[in-house]
Amino acid sequence: MAVGEQAVDGIQPAGSQQKSGPPGRQSWLGHVALRVQDMERAKRFYGAMGLELTWDANDWAYLQRPGGGDGIALLSPEYKAAGPHFAFHFSSREQVQAEHTRLQAAGVPVGALHDHRDGTASFYLQDPEGNWLELLYEPAAGIGSNRS
Repeated sequence: MAVGEQAVDGIQPAGSQQKSGPPGRQSWLGHVALRVQDMERAKRFYGAMGLELTWDANDWAYLQRPGGGDGIALLSPEYKAAGPHFAFHFSSREQVQAEHTRLQAAGVPVGALHDHRDGTASFYLQDPEGNWLELLYEPAAGIGSNRS
């Protein structure tokens, strides 16, 4: 293991048993998902902060920095698929599948790997403190848009 890498609750760091290093990530922390009560107000606020609205549905919206990359998912009270969380983005679905398999083999409770309507694929899990996180495949073109 490299300096600073250590097993946590019996889970070896990604790539610690292979010479090729950790799985490729587009960005380490890809997005944060927040629960909001007033979707329109939240979209206006984050738009004024310089983020671009790329996905706008009745129950959730996604805004990201211009040109793609880091973003914020806004979850309405009606959105039931996930709650507040943060996400690590990967550059291929295979990498997310490999992480899913690796974590399951280590005995970590993980949710099912799902393909989403915006072209991404992901699964959810909790850290030892109960915080939710998502491991997400983001296509090279970025999070899909339903905006015309």
